[in-house]
Amino acid sequence: MTVEVDIISQITERYSALRDAEKKVADLITDDIHSAANASITELAQQASVSEATITRFAKAVGCLNVRDLKIKLAQSLAVGQRFIIEPPDQTSHQGIYESIKQALDINRALINEADISQAVTMLHSARQIIAVGVGGGSTITSQELQHRLFRLGYPVVSYNDGLLTRMVAATADANDVMVVISATGHTPVIVETAEIAQQYGIRVIAITPADSPLAKLSDIVLPIIHKETDFIYKPSASRYAMLALVDVLSMELAVNHKRRSRDRLRRLKLALDTHRTGSDRQPLGD
Repeated sequence: MTVEVDIISQITERYSALRDAEKKVADLITDDIHSAANASITELAQQASVSEATITRFAKAVGCLNVRDLKIKLAQSLAVGQRFIIEPPDQTSHQGIYESIKQALDINRALINEADISQAVTMLHSARQIIAVGVGGGSTITSQELQHRLFRLGYPVVSYNDGLLTRMVAATADANDVMVVISATGHTPVIVETAEIAQQYGIRVIAITPADSPLAKLSDIVLPIIHKETDFIYKPSASRYAMLALVDVLSMELAVNHKRRSRDRLRRLKLALDTHRTGSDRQPLGD
């Protein structure tokens, strides 16, 4: 698989080595990528006040085969969205971080379907093994968090975050296992393929993912999330909090539905921790 190099980064990195005329072309392109991607070689030369030959030399100087290849790469850069090219309005207020998390939780709280939660909890409780799968950033953290929540309650649970390994696990799991597949987008190929393999072998799949995603369509139960990213690209995504909240919902429901078992496990955990550390008896259970 060929990995495309970001042409804007290429231009920036090679700028100092360009000739003066080529730097004019570089400045023209970075000032208005959209116009440059749609301009002819003649138009580019006129706007930069250079010759058409300079446009051709510039294209090769920044790693392109020719001017056509340069324009294709510029169009590909535009495809990621203007918010990753043009500096967005400043939103560096620290309070904005907390507000975006609150908004994400409020939006996703409205998506909870009690019947689906109840069905998922029943499925997890009866599973021979719970397999949590997530790759990438927030999905990896969430799958690991599911493992950390459920082992405390005595459930056999493991988290996998390597793309190839998730496929291997799906191919070798038991039909009595339950796989919880977590994806903020539901489009990541290795995650979708893992769910497909699991379904082929009769493994039940619970997905924490957007409801209209390819992953959702392959799942027995979907616990939906919505992620709305802002134009301020420097702020970490708040969507992971929605996924983490669903993990807390599932773990609490499992604990409450089986109180005696849960209380026994949690008491044993608390005893093991308190004999190891000092401090108040209100400290978290190993968090």
